[in-house]
Formats: sequence, C-alpha cells, structure tokens
Amino acid sequence: MERVVVTGMGVVTPLGEDVGRFWSGLRAGESGITSLEGSEAGPRIRIAGKVRDFDGEGRFGRKEARRMDRFCQFALAAAEEAYAAAGLREEHVAGERAAVYVGSGVGGLGTLLAQADLLRERGPERVSPLLVPMMIPNMAAAMISMRYGITGPTLAPVTACSIGNTAIGEASRLIRHGGADVVFAGGAEAAIHELSLASFGNATALSARTGEPARASRPFDAGRDGFVMAEGAGIVVLESLRHAKRRQAPIYAEVIGYGASSDAYHMVATHPEGRGAAQAMRLALQDARIRPDEVDVVSAHATSTGIGDLSETAAIKQVFGEDAYRVPVTANKSMTGHLLGAASAVEAVALVKSLQEGIIPPTINLDDPDPACDLDYVPHTAREASMRIGISNSFGFGGHNAVLVLKRFES
Repeated sequence: MERVVVTGMGVVTPLGEDVGRFWSGLRAGESGITSLEGSEAGPRIRIAGKVRDFDGEGRFGRKEARRMDRFCQFALAAAEEAYAAAGLREEHVAGERAAVYVGSGVGGLGTLLAQADLLRERGPERVSPLLVPMMIPNMAAAMISMRYGITGPTLAPVTACSIGNTAIGEASRLIRHGGADVVFAGGAEAAIHELSLASFGNATALSARTGEPARASRPFDAGRDGFVMAEGAGIVVLESLRHAKRRQAPIYAEVIGYGASSDAYHMVATHPEGRGAAQAMRLALQDARIRPDEVDVVSAHATSTGIGDLSETAAIKQVFGEDAYRVPVTANKSMTGHLLGAASAVEAVALVKSLQEGIIPPTINLDDPDPACDLDYVPHTAREASMRIGISNSFGFGGHNAVLVLKRFES
C-alpha cells in the first residue's frame, strides 16, 4: 500500500485567510469571534466567527466571483494556497490520477435565500439560472477540478460537521489503494445568516453570550452554553509518498490512520457515553497500527456544548484509559468558533502545524473547568511539547464520527 503524505495546506478562517495568519492567531490564543451587524445577525444571536476581509471579486474577478457562492469562493481560495504551498504544476494534477474530495454541510445557503427573496419581490423571471449550480454542495469540488483540469474522482462528502475528516480520510484511502496520486481534500462553509442562527438558536445549540463575543466559545468550561457559528474553508493536498518524492515536494506530515462510525442514536445529540466517538478513535488507531500510549496530542471536536464536551471527554477516557490524563487535549473552536463542514479540515491543518513546530494551541476561556471534564485541555496558553503523533476528532449531526491520525513526517 502507498504511504500518504500532506504536501500542501490552505485555509480561510476567522483568524486569518492563510495558514500563516491562522496559525499565528491560534498560537497566540486569539479569538476570531466578533459581533454581527445588519441582516446577518439574528434577533437573539448576534455573534459569529466571521471571515471579515475576504474579497472574492479581488481574488477571482467580478464576473467569476458572481458565479460562485461564498462557500465556493472560500474553497477555491484555500485550494489555491494549498496548490502553491505544495509546489504543484499542471502536469502533476491535470488528468485522471488526481482527484478532489471537498464537501460542504450547507452549501450555497446565502445564494438560495437571496434568490428566494428575489422570487417573492420581483417574480420568477428574475431568479438566476445559476441558483442551482451555485447552491449545491458539490460545486466547491467541481470548481477546484475545473480550475486545475482534474479528471479523476470528484466527490463532495456530506457528513455534517465531520466533513473535513471524512474527506481527508476517504481521500487517503483512495491514494493508499493506488486510485490516485494527488487529492485535494477538505471542506468549506459559509452559512452565517439570520435563518441559520435562528434555527440553531431555537435548538438551544448556540451560545447566548452575545455581549462577550471573544469569551463565548468555551469548551470544557462549566459555564459553556453552546457553540458559536463560524465560516471558512480548509484544504490539504494529499499525495502518495512515491509521487511526492518523485517531484521533490515539501512534506508536512503523514496521514497514518482514519476511522469512521455512526452513533445510531439521535439527529443532533452525540451519544451521552461517547460510544460512537470512541469507536471511531479505536478504528483510527487500529488503522494506524499504533497503541493509544503512542499518541502525543488530541485535537478535540469540542464545540462548547454541554453534552458534546462531556461525551467526548468520556470517549477519550474509554480509548486511552489512564493515558487520558497524560495526553494533552486542545480545542481550536475556542478561538475559531465552529466552522461546521469546514471545521475538521481547518483543525487538521492546525494539527499538522502542531506536529511540525512542537506547539500545542491553547483552549481559551477555560476559566472554570467542568468537574466532569477533568483532562489536560492546555488552558489559556500555548504549550511547547515534543510530539510525533496526533489525532483529530470530528463529530457531526446525525451521529457521523470521523477521526484522523497524523504523524510528523519521518522519511
């Protein structure tokens, strides 16, 4: 089987629109969560992890930008950064030996709602013929394939908030079994709107700390009261080690394990005992052929919800036993908010950087730890540590669980 390595990374996040700025913000413990204004803000929920300075028209030109929903623009911008970081050229990706596995949980919600308003206000003749292609979640993957002439498999996995890990994990399987040499993998999301805020808010899933945006996302804290919606994209370039070495590509990390499972329990709530999450972690470790005591860091899903953080803590304890109290656990969403379908891809990029630089980003806002959440969550301040292997957890509505095992590259 082929070994699978990460040779390029790109992000668009509330902390920065490239990997450098994003990683710098994480290391510093900065929050990307701010107040919303205008039509995006809901009547009660008025905070989010908004990408503030993104200029789609400046990047792609006015005509092209107007043909892509915001989620698709994010995906393409992150793919372009990953492409450049990997040192790819047309001959490396054009054709059937390259693939794209990039999904979105919600797709073009902004486009859909804007066109629905237009239908009501001005009639059906004014509805854009591009509504459907701009709205459907697979269009991010399609646009990346068209940009680079990729004719191999182009898929848009939809596993809610675990999309990024699902995409990276399934893409790594494709490469391992010889189905592709290069795959763009990840997720993108741009769903911040008064409608989605109202729905999540009415489900009591969102934090109501609207007067304290930077302090609202607080995984594992006793005062946590829900997640904070965010937007962005994360894309990695995966290659077979053979292909990467042949073209002398930079190698940032290796994907050594992937596990997926279903809770088979509830539409939106995680299993209270973390059974599905634990199963996915075990499968990922088995796939990587490593023991739990070989893991040096856990990047937690950790959305800042009451039951979610409890069940993930329980799952980590089930898998790691006494080692659960040794291994550091970090929660990126304390700083970025929850990027939904883009979250785990962005967090995979953060884990790669952690392994490369020996820095664990902090879990901010952990001022009063929940007594039932009693692991080492790296509170407040980043930590230097010697790390070789890390796992990244991601869990989605519907009970979808996807876990990656990443390793610092060793030739």
